[in-house]
Amino acid sequence: MTYREFLESKIELAQDSGFVVDPAKINKALKPHQRDAVIWALKGGRRALFESFGLGKTIQEIEFCHQAAEHCGGRALIVLPLGVKQEFTRDAVEILGYEKPEYCRTMEEVEHRTSQIVLTNYERVRDGDIRPEYFAATSLDEASVLRSFGSKTYQTFLDKFKNVPYKLVATATPSPNKYKELIHYAGYLEVMDTGQALTRFFQRDSTKANNLTLYPNMEDEFWMWVSSWALFITKPSDLNPEYSDEGYDLPELDVRWHELPVHYGDTADRDGQMQLFQEAAEGLKEAAAVKRDSIGTRVAKMQEIVNGSPEDHFLLWHDLESERAAILKEIPGVVDIYGAMDYDLREQRVIDFSNGKSRLFATKKSLSGSGCNFQRYCHREIFLGIDYEFNDFIQAIHRCYRFLQTEPVVIDIIYMENERQIREALEEKWKNHNHMVAKMIEIVKKYGLNSANKAERLERKMGVEGSREERTVRGKHYEAVYGDCVEETRAMEGNSVDLIHTSIPFGNHYEYSANYNDFGHNQDTGRFF
Repeated sequence: MTYREFLESKIELAQDSGFVVDPAKINKALKPHQRDAVIWALKGGRRALFESFGLGKTIQEIEFCHQAAEHCGGRALIVLPLGVKQEFTRDAVEILGYEKPEYCRTMEEVEHRTSQIVLTNYERVRDGDIRPEYFAATSLDEASVLRSFGSKTYQTFLDKFKNVPYKLVATATPSPNKYKELIHYAGYLEVMDTGQALTRFFQRDSTKANNLTLYPNMEDEFWMWVSSWALFITKPSDLNPEYSDEGYDLPELDVRWHELPVHYGDTADRDGQMQLFQEAAEGLKEAAAVKRDSIGTRVAKMQEIVNGSPEDHFLLWHDLESERAAILKEIPGVVDIYGAMDYDLREQRVIDFSNGKSRLFATKKSLSGSGCNFQRYCHREIFLGIDYEFNDFIQAIHRCYRFLQTEPVVIDIIYMENERQIREALEEKWKNHNHMVAKMIEIVKKYGLNSANKAERLERKMGVEGSREERTVRGKHYEAVYGDCVEETRAMEGNSVDLIHTSIPFGNHYEYSANYNDFGHNQDTGRFF
């Protein structure tokens, strides 16, 4: 290997491990942008679809699994949040014309059934005996469960899905808070080890554990690397300017924040002290107290909003069982679901609201915040409270705010005045999310799905401009050269140096510049030496 070849090997782009499928073999029901995405994912083998709500990730996941299973002569597994299997069943049969995917709870059920595609829930994989290695292809729908590194779900899935030949993850909100969470998807997809990616792209904050920020001089390279294994698009023309965006225009979004006043001085602590102002942002205990003490006030506001639009259907989001009980007591006609409810009854109530058979639907973000499509009959949502979980918040909004929605979407968010900091944090995360999506769309538009184009772009960070003479400064007792010391010392005369004075850099812990000649750009210590 020449030195130039060694430098080129430092360019980090996800490698293809799949197969090239003939576009003519892709199901004709897929639209052009969906077809291109599936072909790209199958060629890569292990890829992520981070497409906006309503672009058809469901049928892309089904087609990916069908094609990979056909290619390998095996079966495929799609892992779903609770309550959305009906979407996959309907799309597979009615849109794609395939056999009905079967829902399985155990490996015994999997082995006794014959469908090419098997559906199951995250809990069945994490806590049950479903074995992903049995399948030739897998897809994680609404894969944002993986974003919490260190969680039981992430660690379990990382191990159980290791070495599955074809893996897909799909979500519209891949990294709503901190960009570093994207690397957890890369770890799951076996694109790059999580620890290696942390070292390569992020700088640590010595004052706060696990507070990592993206190196400013690595931002372009980071996004280029992400785009080699993850596809971000918000509309078809992002992928190809010739593709029509008809039907993919989002409606107007009207977000209404309702700050309610807090009444103070009613209660005292055990020492008889009264707190003049309780700040919900102080901690979990304080936030819980604010939630508990304000249920009546917040439900009254929710009722006022519902009564103000008697013809509209409403999604009523809550977090606590005590909130659900208060909603049912104070607002007539509410249909609810809850975790302990019979699963079939719960699923039927979701379907009924989706089909416009019920007007007021009370549910938790953890139950209905992912995968459910309510845009056909509902354009109003009310959040009974707020917290710091932006991913759950934005997912819930997009149950109605999505393509094929014909009405302006109105989001009413109720919170107490001492939760103002939580609102500010949510709005900041929303801004970060929009920045990330814009950055990725820019790369997709510029370079398309061709990794070779991106590699060529990154190679431009190699070497230094100008001749050696132009990069040299000489004085009476010195000669200073701006360049790569490996290349520059090779150009020096033999036996011309009396003393070498150096500070050996870290081989893979710090990036000193955005240039691949930099000694810090190495995957491990062996490559450094």
